[in-house]
Amino acid sequence: MTTIRGARVLLRPITEPDRARVREILATPEVARWWGDADEETEGLYAVEEGYAVYVIELDDVVVGLIQSWEEPDPRYRHAGIDIAVHPGFHGRGVGTDAVRALAAHLFATGHHRLTIDPAAANETAIRVYTKAGFQPVGVLRQYERGPDGTWHDGLLMELLKSEPG
Repeated sequence: MTTIRGARVLLRPITEPDRARVREILATPEVARWWGDADEETEGLYAVEEGYAVYVIELDDVVVGLIQSWEEPDPRYRHAGIDIAVHPGFHGRGVGTDAVRALAAHLFATGHHRLTIDPAAANETAIRVYTKAGFQPVGVLRQYERGPDGTWHDGLLMELLKSEPG
């Protein structure tokens, strides 16, 4: 994995010393609402499989979030997906949008033509960020994901094509 620069943020591969800060970010109520158990999710970030990449998001040398990507390797369906979590203390500052744009540009530069993202349909903050980064809604995925409270909730499938402005 490589380091990726955005207009304001730096995306660098996650390392062991990031573990406590990443867990802290995932444990904030605003993030845990969508991500679930912070301990379980943190461990999962360190047990990534081939085709997955996890980066921390740095702003002025401070870890303010994480962003990950995954790839579909089948040549007939080749595309990549993105997921992100930003500490709520940094919401509304353009950090998430910059990070998504930077990772999207990197994924396009490495051969992808299409990117997907699938926030909870009720996650208005995330949807706003992804829309600013150029993603467009494709459709609602009904009862798509089981939330931390055990209930099923809808997801919003969004995508960005390389040929579209981002």
